[in-house]
Amino acid sequence: MKNLLLIAIGLFAFHLAEAQHTFSIVAVDSVTGEIGSAGATCGDTITWPGSLGAMLISDVIPGTGAIHTQAYYNETNQENAHQLMIDGNSPQEIIDWLVDNDAQNAPAFRQYGIVDFNEGSPRSVGWTGSNCDDYKNHVLGPNYAIQGNILLGQVVLDQMEENFNAIEGPLHQKLMAAMQGANMVGADTRCTVEGTSSLSSFLRVAQPDDSADDLWMELWVGATDEGVDPIDELQEMYDEFFATGINGFSMEAEVKISPNPVESGMITIEYRGVTPDLIRLSDISGVDLKTKIVRGLKNKVHLDVSDLPKGIFMLMSYKNDVVIATDKVVVR
Repeated sequence: MKNLLLIAIGLFAFHLAEAQHTFSIVAVDSVTGEIGSAGATCGDTITWPGSLGAMLISDVIPGTGAIHTQAYYNETNQENAHQLMIDGNSPQEIIDWLVDNDAQNAPAFRQYGIVDFNEGSPRSVGWTGSNCDDYKNHVLGPNYAIQGNILLGQVVLDQMEENFNAIEGPLHQKLMAAMQGANMVGADTRCTVEGTSSLSSFLRVAQPDDSADDLWMELWVGATDEGVDPIDELQEMYDEFFATGINGFSMEAEVKISPNPVESGMITIEYRGVTPDLIRLSDISGVDLKTKIVRGLKNKVHLDVSDLPKGIFMLMSYKNDVVIATDKVVVR
């Protein structure tokens, strides 16, 4: 019996350790109603465009708020937090509930950052469990929550906060600045040997009228070349999106469509490099079947193909009326 107990404990610990996520920020703009989320981790080493890596923790609810469920991430806890916010609970009420009703009865291993718009009077709350890996802490402001674990030290959180507050511009600028505040070797101490802050990073911003699966801005770096910091690559991606005019873009996009082939339902089109402002799906004879205008700056677009018959279709992606990618979509 004792051996069985030890095995059970070991399996539980292994399950917890599978998904650690490190430093992040959630924030809202009390004037525009924009909701933002950004972060990075040295966990989940991946190759683009596979797992979402650091972005796994991010739950942005347009017009309402944002939730980060990190450290020893648990999907059920994140789903519960999402529903609690949808139901109108305050950030503090959400965290209180999560602590009392942890899906694995292990709230001490969790870290949360939650902020809501609250009709222009934002509320922010954080939770750092006592069993999160050191260095661990969170800092709060009137419209933001910054949290981290497995950190180099308090300097990571303090520099993120300082950078966020130093920018007078829009929310997306403040979030990018906050991420640069953590751009130091070993910000996540597991990446010290890599010579980087982390291995993957993300930045997401929702405007009030966005849908949850179609945000105004969705940028993420799933993996980088050896020695390249994902926050630097995130910055390059961010800068490229805001480049002025068509000459600011290479006008070539690297595209991944998944699932492809698809049985029915939704496909996800992921872009690296330039991103589209228009997508057209046509049959092999060139007849347009679907057209989607892509608002804002995003490298992930969803398209519903559930009403299409079986066959092969052509997906054309455009930027400023220039074709940036041509791909096939197979419906079975």
